Amino acid sequence: MLKIAIAQLNPTVGDIDGNSSAIIAAMRRAAGQGADLAVFTELALCGYYPGDLLEEAAFLERMQAGLERVLEASRGLPGLVSVVGAVRANAGPGKPLFNALLAIREGVIVAEYYKQLLPTYGVFDDRRHFEPGPEGACVLAVGAHRIGFLICEDGWNHEGRDYKVNPFTALREARPDLVVSINASPSDIGKRELRHTLFRTASVHNELPILYVNQVGGQDQLVYDGASFAVSPSQGIAFEAQRFSEDFQVIGFAQGRFSAADGFALPAPGADGLPVAEFARRQIVLGLQDYARRCGFAKVVVGSSGGIDSALTLALAVDALGPENVIAVTMPSAFSSEGSVSDSVALCHNLGITLYTHPILDLVQQYSIGFEGAFDRPLQGLPLENLQARVRGTILMAYSNASGTLLLTTGNKSEISVGYCTLYGDTNGGLGLIGDLYKTEVYALARHVNQRAGREIIPDAVLTKPPSAELAPGQQDTDSLPEYEVLDEILKWHIEGRRLPAAEAALAERFVAGLLAGADGAALVERIHRMVARNEYKRRQAPPIIRVRSRAFGSGRQLPIAAHY
Repeated sequence: MLKIAIAQLNPTVGDIDGNSSAIIAAMRRAAGQGADLAVFTELALCGYYPGDLLEEAAFLERMQAGLERVLEASRGLPGLVSVVGAVRANAGPGKPLFNALLAIREGVIVAEYYKQLLPTYGVFDDRRHFEPGPEGACVLAVGAHRIGFLICEDGWNHEGRDYKVNPFTALREARPDLVVSINASPSDIGKRELRHTLFRTASVHNELPILYVNQVGGQDQLVYDGASFAVSPSQGIAFEAQRFSEDFQVIGFAQGRFSAADGFALPAPGADGLPVAEFARRQIVLGLQDYARRCGFAKVVVGSSGGIDSALTLALAVDALGPENVIAVTMPSAFSSEGSVSDSVALCHNLGITLYTHPILDLVQQYSIGFEGAFDRPLQGLPLENLQARVRGTILMAYSNASGTLLLTTGNKSEISVGYCTLYGDTNGGLGLIGDLYKTEVYALARHVNQRAGREIIPDAVLTKPPSAELAPGQQDTDSLPEYEVLDEILKWHIEGRRLPAAEAALAERFVAGLLAGADGAALVERIHRMVARNEYKRRQAPPIIRVRSRAFGSGRQLPIAAHY
């Protein structure tokens, strides 16, 4: 039996010392548990994705030094083969680097495989820095077993449709006993199930057992969910590691099947899928935890309006960091309802967090007086509404600067899409938690937070009040926007379309088709599309948002600002 240690780690981009130390510790643990093979993830040594750090000589020097540390440590682990993702130099034509898989045994690189398929779609830009590896299979004997290798995207083209090269073709001809795929596959709704379906099909079609080891953790906008798994033609999905957390497992492999290793259980695959609300909660919580930790923030601050968006943002922040590390600030204005403050008080009491009050009426009045004196025109209407948001944004940024806390923005995807937000006001901050959730999903996740807690965390008054920016007398969101149940379906189909999960895509398509069948509905759809296009400039200036869906704003959706639509 081949004993395989699966090291599902959470590397930090650029922290070569920390990453190499974690790899070495896992290698020693694997050796201590009698493993023959220890498998790490794509670019585990430097973290995925390093971007233009790959163009810095000092970064590449540190990468080489980290690799030397790993090689030196492996000398003391006889019999163990460690499979590690790293960057390697390309001495030939093309880009100067390869995205590499290195098989290391007792201080020697005994096999070296370079990623052949380099994705340049969505959030990926591998081709910017790496040269595709040569076609063909890389196979290494480990004991009595022959192991073939893939790196992430290499395994996603098993039918040969998306690229001219299909790495599975060479593997099928080489007939290894097992294929090991190392990955940094970002998480989004439905992604885990898609991986299972695709690799189950590839395993059966190519008659090859596959071990898929995936990175975990948050990196800027992206979250990697781990969920490493094993699949064989006869077993289907035979094993799955934990989701959204680091994991270390030892499993067995013999005669084309995965099993429990001596002294170790074989964790069963989890139930298919998670409820969307629970998936989003886990994704956002892990994203915030790692973003704050890696950027050096212990605490966060949120402007609490008494509305649903800030309430959910605060609840998720507490889930991620604990109540002692979350600060709320309520900033009532002349147009704030009584519930704006009282609902914030109730929410913060339920969460056990500190709430500060900083009224803005006098500040807004002073701005208005100064503006009229300088420009000989009153500040009224939309400019006055936006001023209130900008005063609040200034206060929050001042608190962030003074206290060293991370300011979280509270905009949702519906409002960000159509520009129902104020630059230098509610868009101020370092990270957006709910910017990839449509407004209807914000309500669903808020209810899920309460259900999961078994008590009222987010007050019922917040969940049931009509949404409003409260920047003008009696203002409601529906003064400017259609009902969110309508708006969200238009936006889903326009922004994501076929990238939506199948059932959601079908629903959105039917809904929009129904609108387009009538003159009023068609005019509404056209108006929303114009609003989305017109507000690209705002999204470019907003902070990063944690990605939950397959197409989030940021690197996943790239459109020009100055264009004719």
